[in-house]
Amino acid sequence: MTCDAPAPHAPAPAPPPSPAGPEWRSYGGKRRTTRTLRVRVSAALLAVTVLAVLLVPPLVQLDQQAVDLAAKLRAPSWEHPFGTDDVGRDLLLRCVYGLRVSLLVGVAAALTATVVGTAVGAAAGALGGWADRCVMRVVDTVSSVPHLLLGIFVVAMFRPGVWPVVVSVALTHWLSTARIVRAEVLSLRSRPYIDAAVSGGASRWRVTVRHLLPGVLPQAALAAVLMVPHAMWHESALSFLGLGLPTHTASLGTLIQGARGSLLAGQWWPTLFPGLFIILPTLAIAGLAGAWRERINPRRRSELML
Repeated sequence: MTCDAPAPHAPAPAPPPSPAGPEWRSYGGKRRTTRTLRVRVSAALLAVTVLAVLLVPPLVQLDQQAVDLAAKLRAPSWEHPFGTDDVGRDLLLRCVYGLRVSLLVGVAAALTATVVGTAVGAAAGALGGWADRCVMRVVDTVSSVPHLLLGIFVVAMFRPGVWPVVVSVALTHWLSTARIVRAEVLSLRSRPYIDAAVSGGASRWRVTVRHLLPGVLPQAALAAVLMVPHAMWHESALSFLGLGLPTHTASLGTLIQGARGSLLAGQWWPTLFPGLFIILPTLAIAGLAGAWRERINPRRRSELML
């Protein structure tokens, strides 16, 4: 009488790779290399943009408003690298001047919105209670209105110009900063050093100014940087609709708005190059802001390094 041989055991599954193992180190190294490359490309794009805005107008001794009807709608060439518009103006100079105006609007609106949002968010988080609830209900109410519609309403109350657009963008974009700052303040209020300051007799105002606001400044600064391209797009949308800057003012939105007829006629360059001048700075700022976010958020950075 023979006994059946025991069935062979199934091989045990291989243990998952350790975070300290070579596979994870290789993956983390690739992520770091990709992130470094993204930061360098973004920095190069932003540097080229800033240099173009600062150096091209003084070096190129041409009037960006000079009209030459004999050279209208010429395709890109050595004489006019970006071509000319519908009245013969050099499109490269027009794009550079338009980028200067759009950057001015974006930076001014972002700084204004950040100051307002930081003040409102810090006050709501520091006071708490019914003041916090009232402020956040106001924020929720304003957020329920589309930004573009609210911006059109604000701009319609003023004459077309740079500062009405700045006010419009700032009044519609401080809400996200207020939410971020309030959440950060509520998180900081539970820290032991805040309890120690309160136990030591520090007033609420002193705790807010000396301890809470310095803790939220990195997040507020990051929000301001990310808001610059958003404000540029908002200005371009308002100008494209004819409600932002005057048509004789060179901004990226007015350039695209004035090129609609040329695009329908088959001339692509008056629309393409102003659009690229909006997209490239946006990508550059987004890439640098993403790296900055990883530096000020250690938990997120540790997750990305795995």
